[in-house]
Amino acid sequence: MSAVLHKVSLYLKMIKFSHSIFALPFAFTAALIAASGVPSLSRILWITVAMLGARSGAMGLNRIIDRKIDKANPRTAGREIPQGVIMVSEAVGFVLLSFGCMIFAAFMLNPLCLKLSPIAIGVLFLYSFTKRFTWTAHFVLGLAISAAPIGAWVAIKGTFDPAVIPLAVAVIFWLAGFDVLYALQDREFDRQHGLFSIPQRFEIGRSLFLARTFHAAAFVLLVINGALFRLGIPYWIGMIIIAGLFLYEHSLVRNDDLSRLDMAFFNMNGYISMTVFLFTLADFLI
Repeated sequence: MSAVLHKVSLYLKMIKFSHSIFALPFAFTAALIAASGVPSLSRILWITVAMLGARSGAMGLNRIIDRKIDKANPRTAGREIPQGVIMVSEAVGFVLLSFGCMIFAAFMLNPLCLKLSPIAIGVLFLYSFTKRFTWTAHFVLGLAISAAPIGAWVAIKGTFDPAVIPLAVAVIFWLAGFDVLYALQDREFDRQHGLFSIPQRFEIGRSLFLARTFHAAAFVLLVINGALFRLGIPYWIGMIIIAGLFLYEHSLVRNDDLSRLDMAFFNMNGYISMTVFLFTLADFLI
């Protein structure tokens, strides 16, 4: 039993399961707005299964495709596949199981979710290769993560509605902004190994400026989302908090000091996505 639990912990570590907090709150936010309140427990369950399955499959797929790059990079050489504690064949099985759970959850939600699931998987697959040929890879990742609010909206409504676009595009800019910050760690490695990113393409100061611009755009789009759906005082209180979190996040990272990058990447962005969800939830409950 202990061996099984240890193996499970390795899989969860491989996909950084704790980072699921980034995208899932945006899915729940879209679900709340689409339902004009709290959706049924069954919808919440299958949205959660679909999102976790998609993210787990995507992370596992990325680890498989990038295993040689990860092994060469001192920052990532200790990951599970390069270390050999998870075999490639095992990771493939995990990816297939994860995407299988996503597709089954989509089937349980509605026909449109099921029809769109292969497209979502295709975008997730594409992302793993984009850093090999374009520095816009951050936006491809953002596009993949924007499937969270779009998918949740479709799960509730059964149709696609352009009204969800501001929230989805906010997620794209939010993700691209903090992914640029995260990529600063690998700037020199990417240059030496022919990989592409905004930090690899531009100098650090301009990369930080672009990350701040992306997050400013994300904030504006979240404001538009609130105005579009005529959300109330709790949501706008949340927006004030989010503005403060964005400002604090970017105060942690400077041209001459990247030492607090992990805190900027993980803590602040987890807080931002959770704040959007919790204050949207409060808006509907109050």
